[in-house]
Amino acid sequence: MSQSAFQKFQQKKKNSVVKEEFRQEKKKYRKERNAFFDKKKEEEYQARQAKKGGMAAKAADNAKGKSKLAIGNVQLANETDLSKTGNRPTGQAGIKSKDSKEAVSTKPRGAAKTPHQKSAKAAAANDNAPTGIMPLNKFMAHCGVCSRRDAVEYINAGKVKVNGEVVKEPGYKVQQTDEVVYNTKKLFVTKNLVYILLNKPKDYITTTDDPQGRKTVLQLIKQATTERVYPIGRLDRNTSGVLLLTNDGDLTQKLSHPSYEIKKIYEVKLDKPLTKADFDKIVNGLKLEDGEIQIDSLAYADSKDKSIIGIELHSGRNRIVRRIFEHLGYDVKGLDRVMYANLTKKNVERSKWRYLSEKEIRLLKYMNTAKKK
Repeated sequence: MSQSAFQKFQQKKKNSVVKEEFRQEKKKYRKERNAFFDKKKEEEYQARQAKKGGMAAKAADNAKGKSKLAIGNVQLANETDLSKTGNRPTGQAGIKSKDSKEAVSTKPRGAAKTPHQKSAKAAAANDNAPTGIMPLNKFMAHCGVCSRRDAVEYINAGKVKVNGEVVKEPGYKVQQTDEVVYNTKKLFVTKNLVYILLNKPKDYITTTDDPQGRKTVLQLIKQATTERVYPIGRLDRNTSGVLLLTNDGDLTQKLSHPSYEIKKIYEVKLDKPLTKADFDKIVNGLKLEDGEIQIDSLAYADSKDKSIIGIELHSGRNRIVRRIFEHLGYDVKGLDRVMYANLTKKNVERSKWRYLSEKEIRLLKYMNTAKKK
C-alpha cells in the first residue's frame, strides 16, 4: 500500500532543524572546498620549488663547465710556453691540449664575464621588463625592492650604488647597461608581477621584516609566490582586514598617493556607544594635532548597538581612524578594514589570501585617474 495516505500523520521537521541541517551541509561543503584549494596551492608551491631547484642545478652545471674551460686555458698556455722552447709534450698530455684547443675555439679569449657585463640570468630576467632609461627610484620599484617613495629614502641615505658609485639623486637616469646595487645585491627589473589580497588577522605586523622577531604578514603568504612582494600601505598590529601585497612599484605609488583619493571603509568597535553629538562632530570635521580631517561617510553599523560604527574615508594618515575616536574620548576595541580600493574580503577567510583577477588589476591601475592633480 502506498505510504502517501499516511504522510499527514507524520511529524514534520521543525524549521530550526531544517535550517541547522542546511547550515551543517554548507559548512561541510565550505570545508571541503577550502581543503581542495589548500591542496592545490601546496602542489603549486612544491612545483615552483622543484623548478627553482632545477634552475639551481643548471646554474651549478654551468659553473662546473666554466671551471673546466679555465683549466683548459691554463693547460693551453703551458703548452704554448713549452712549444716555444722546443719541448712540446706527447702522449696523454697532447690529447689534453687538443681538447683544450677545441674548448677555446668555441669561445674566444677575453670573453669571460666582466663586472659591466650582464649574465644570462640577468638577460632572461629582463626579457619582458620595461626598457629604456628611467629614474633610479622607479627602477628600484620595478625591481620589487620597495615602493618609489621608500626608494627615495634609501637613495638619499646612500644605500644605492650605480656602477660602483654611491648615487643620492632619486631622479638619476638609469641606463639598460648600468649595474645597480642595493644592500650588496645587484638589482634586476622584475619580470613577473604578482597581486595578492590578504584578509589580515590581528597580531601580525605589516612589514617585510621585524628585528624583534614578531609575526609579519609575509609569513601568511609564503606559499603564494617566490617573488619579493611588499604591502601597499600599513595596517596596525591590532587592525585586521583587507591588505594588498604586490611587487608592482607603479601601482603601489598610485594607491599610496593622496591625489588619487583611494577609498577605505572600516568597521569600528568602541568601548561605549557613540553619542549623536560626537557623531555630528566627526561628520562636520575634526581638528587633530596634525591638521583637520574630513571623512566621506559615517553610519551606525548596527541600529541596536551604537558602539559599532562604519566609517569611510580616503585619508592615508597614520592611525587616522583610531585617532579620530580617541580625540573624542573613546577607546577603539576593534578595527577591521572591510574595503580598500573597492576590493573586499568576501569569500576570503581570516588569515587566508587570494590572487587578484585580471579585471581587478585593470580597474586598480585606472582607478580615479581623472582625479590626479
